[in-house]
Amino acid sequence: MGPLNIALWVVGLLLLAAGYARGRRPWARYQELKARDANIARYEAWRGGIRDNEPTGASVAMAMLRRQVQVAAAIAVAGVMVFLAGFAVH
Repeated sequence: MGPLNIALWVVGLLLLAAGYARGRRPWARYQELKARDANIARYEAWRGGIRDNEPTGASVAMAMLRRQVQVAAAIAVAGVMVFLAGFAVH
C-alpha cells in the first residue's frame, strides 16, 4: 500500500461525497414536483378533464433537476471508480 493508493482512495471518497452532496437537494425537489404532478393528474382524471401534453413550468423544472441529478450521479460513479482504482494500482 503506497501513497498513490491512499491518494486515489481519498480522491475517490471526496468525489463520491461531492456527487452525493450535489445531487441530494435536486433529487428531493424532483421527487416533490413529481408527486405534485401526479396529484394534479389524478385530480384532473377525477374531474374528467383531459390533460394536454404541452410543457409546463413544472415539467421544465423537473427536466433541469433530473439533469442535475444525472451529473451528480456521474461524479459519484467516477468517485467509486477512482476509489476502486486505488485497490488495483500496485
